Amino acid sequence: MINEKTITDLIYQEAELLDTMQWQEWLDLFHPEGRYWMPLEWQQQDPVLQPSLMYEDLLLLKVRVERLSGERTFSQKPKSRCHHLLQAPRIVACDPAAGVFKARTSYIYTETRGDLLERYSGWASHEFVEVGDTLKIKLKRVDLVNFDAPFGNIQLFM
Repeated sequence: MINEKTITDLIYQEAELLDTMQWQEWLDLFHPEGRYWMPLEWQQQDPVLQPSLMYEDLLLLKVRVERLSGERTFSQKPKSRCHHLLQAPRIVACDPAAGVFKARTSYIYTETRGDLLERYSGWASHEFVEVGDTLKIKLKRVDLVNFDAPFGNIQLFM
């Protein structure tokens, strides 16, 4: 039975997979129609008709993972690393009968490569869908506190 602990555990598992660069296992958490969205505007509602920092389906996520994993990706020498510091996820919806599972998590994200260290703060909103007896990510929305600041290249996933 899927409950609030199931949702919370999945969010912590996702962060651990990203922090340990287990890219394929992270991709496996996504539903085939899953999306990863980083809005460009505060309280942005539409990822298609409004510009976004990122709006990627599973195919684009796979392409990014292949680039990150590639031995000939010279822009990743040395490889980028990251760390997610998560606040306890807040369950927004957990209704197995309706198939609705949503959570919102505040975080501080650190990404480093060589001697460059960058920090981002924000909120990750997850929408999950039940597939068999497990949950898959249907949408991961990453809202940055400083969404309107100029950014360098964000190499990994928040």
